[in-house]
Amino acid sequence: MRNDRTVLVIGGGAAGNALTVLLRRAGLDVDLIEAKDDWNATAGSGITLQGNALRVLRELGVWEQVQASGYGFGSVGITAPDGTVLHAQDDIRSGGDDLPATVGMQRPQLQQILIDAVRASGAHVRLGVKATDFDQDDDGVSVRFSDGSEGRYGLVVAADGLGSATRAAIGITAKPEPTGMAIWRIAAPRPAGLTRTDLAYGGPAYIAGYCPTSDTTLYAYVVEANRDRASIPPETYADEMRRLTSAYGGFWPAITAAITDPGQVNYTWFDRMLVEGSWHRGRIVLIGDAAHCCPPTLAQGAALSLEDAWVLAQMLTEAGTWDDALLQAYYERRITRVQPVVEASVQIGQWQLDGVRDADVPGLMGRTMTMLRELP
Repeated sequence: MRNDRTVLVIGGGAAGNALTVLLRRAGLDVDLIEAKDDWNATAGSGITLQGNALRVLRELGVWEQVQASGYGFGSVGITAPDGTVLHAQDDIRSGGDDLPATVGMQRPQLQQILIDAVRASGAHVRLGVKATDFDQDDDGVSVRFSDGSEGRYGLVVAADGLGSATRAAIGITAKPEPTGMAIWRIAAPRPAGLTRTDLAYGGPAYIAGYCPTSDTTLYAYVVEANRDRASIPPETYADEMRRLTSAYGGFWPAITAAITDPGQVNYTWFDRMLVEGSWHRGRIVLIGDAAHCCPPTLAQGAALSLEDAWVLAQMLTEAGTWDDALLQAYYERRITRVQPVVEASVQIGQWQLDGVRDADVPGLMGRTMTMLRELP
């Protein structure tokens, strides 16, 4: 039996789920495996989705659910640490004028929407399963799995995230590198009158910000220099975050009062990575965080991953042959868009680490987001 148009997707996050839905819509057979038993064991409290991410979610057919679950807005404010608004400006509608500039939502809700779309697509999903071995030839890939089963595929897509085991297995040596910053995040009740993202630069943290995620919720975050995570006991996470946020005014006192449960506080370092040269070896190709990651200073991590899935699905379904030239063309199409975003995201953080006071952060943000209005 020929399996040259059958796809294995490794990883059930945003990129893997989006690709699965799009390929199934085109009539391709797709197997999706996810290493976790709980498909929605999603870390993090919230997510900011810019317009170019919303454009892909609309293409997936889930925009109405995202719109109903999240909170759309169109501007960003810059405040002093005491809460005084210094400047407010309209966000660039990077997904087009018929979509909001930004939607904030609770990350687990987005994941559940995508899970439901995968289930409805008819893809074959297995949870708690890993790919343990790959054997490639010119026609496809034979895969052995952690449950003892085997499969044969025309293409394997590694959407297994920042620490991708598949990336290492196919000999790509790129690894994520810390940028020097870390972020504390928490979901909290949304105070009345808070209707957009505001960012405070300065004070005890580099950035203190929040994003509304529904009519009643938000997620709040503070960015500082990264510390040895082993030196911060998890039971002190709420105390640590509250110590930082208590120095900020405006809506922050109400938010700070809700930071009480250390189990609800998420602490992670900022990383950067960009695989260059190609994102494939033979018939195994990387997408999303397995190929690139950047600090969330432009809120583009999920958007770039969703775009990867959209572009790869287009190219696979339109091509008569899946070969090296096609996968290299996918890389070349994506690298010209992804690289400037990764570099800009890192640069914004580096300016803060270096204490550069005259950095053109608004200009760099504006140029990058304007570029992202173009279709990927």
